[in-house]
Formats: sequence, C-alpha cells, structure tokens
Amino acid sequence: MTEHSEAAGVLREMWARIDAQDWEGLGGLLDPGLVVTYTQTGETFDPAGFVRVNSEYPGRWHVAVEDVVGGGERAVSRARVSDGQQTYHVASFATVRDGRVTDMVEVWSETGLAPPPGRRS
Repeated sequence: MTEHSEAAGVLREMWARIDAQDWEGLGGLLDPGLVVTYTQTGETFDPAGFVRVNSEYPGRWHVAVEDVVGGGERAVSRARVSDGQQTYHVASFATVRDGRVTDMVEVWSETGLAPPPGRRS
C-alpha cells in the first residue's frame, strides 16, 4: 500500500471509523460543505447524510482497506466491505483540506459478478 499525503491518511482514518462504527468520529473527519456522490445510484449526501447512510445500513459490516494512494489534497482508496455473507468493493476518490474530507465520489461493485457474454479470459 502506498501513502504519500495527509489526504491518504484521512481517507484511511475515515474507513477505520466506519469499521469501528464510530459515527461521531466519522463526522469529525467531514467538512461541513462535503458532498459525497455514489456513481451507481446518483445519490448525493451531505456530511449528516453520509454518516446516516453508513450508520443506518442494516447488519454489521466490516471494512478491509486494500490500497490507499494519495498526493497533495487528493487520495483514492480501494476497500472491501463485507457482512460475512455479502461482499462489496468500493473505490473512494476524495479531496481533503485541513484534515477533513471536502469532496468524495464512491464507486461500489458487488463481488462475484459474471463477465459479460463473449468476453475471453
């Protein structure tokens, strides 16, 4: 894993707080003007909405951060999120200023999807 910026450290801390279900701590990492976009659904969240969507999601989910890369104010993480039965992968592209996430786009994908018909391995 590569970490080259404060932004990478903040993104790693964000995932640690989500994994620990530390919702107050998560909120402390989010800039009041934050906008989070989920590309797969088109949803957008402000800081309170982002904390709520994570805290109210049914079940007990755990996060394994697989990679974090950052430079300057930008960082991207790749994480696996699982409840032991279902697993998702998420790429999070974040901008961080003054120790807080100010903008983030997340791309979520299910595990185990079949390749499109006709694709060669």
